[in-house]
Amino acid sequence: MGDGKRFAVLLCAEDSDYVKKRYGGYYGVFVEMLAEEGEAWEVFKVANGEFPDDDEIANFDGFVITGSCNDAHGNDVWICKLIALLKKLDSLNKKVLGICFGHQILSRALGGKTGRAISGWDIGVTAIHLSSSASTLFSSLNIPTTLSVIECHQDEVRELPPEAEVIAWSEKTGVEMFRYGDHMMGIQGHPEYTKDILLHLIDRLMQLSFIEDSYADELKANLGKVEPDKDAWKKLCTSFLKGRL
Repeated sequence: MGDGKRFAVLLCAEDSDYVKKRYGGYYGVFVEMLAEEGEAWEVFKVANGEFPDDDEIANFDGFVITGSCNDAHGNDVWICKLIALLKKLDSLNKKVLGICFGHQILSRALGGKTGRAISGWDIGVTAIHLSSSASTLFSSLNIPTTLSVIECHQDEVRELPPEAEVIAWSEKTGVEMFRYGDHMMGIQGHPEYTKDILLHLIDRLMQLSFIEDSYADELKANLGKVEPDKDAWKKLCTSFLKGRL
């Protein structure tokens, strides 16, 4: 199935002890969702300044950019270096899938604008609606035109890069997904997350005073009501990354 392809996860977050113990870190969470037999997967901890060398880049068939606690509109040294890398990957026509922060930083690298979400935090399981062009793009996958996905973000893509196309939206977020050419795609939600990862994150956000205790309790109470469409997302992400659409 994998045909000896190589993929890299550009890890933009520090692993919590819980995610390390339970999943082998966020890298393990992505490999669980995306890896297939015969493929090689590697991780670069870009938030710690660990980047692939220029001569290594050509050896990879695709890249995945993860979520992060950092702002995609920030100018930390590693964020600026990541933007330069993404511009290079675009020039090489490499497949790139950006998730949450990864979605935002990919948009920024291609000429878009990001910032705080006008509607505030979006945490929980959100229904996103695929555009008609996305429905056509994903027609071979036989997935619904409305998909539920776990979300946890307070930033968003404010303005798309030139030539990029919105391919999904939700009631709270205008750009839930975008596509740039045939090789780059951003997803604001977290198709890789499980509900227990989100519960753990809600507790962390509450402990760090990013969200109020009452809001955290409300989020936890609502979490059992809807299930994310994990199988459909897995199919969508793997098919895009591996050029099977």
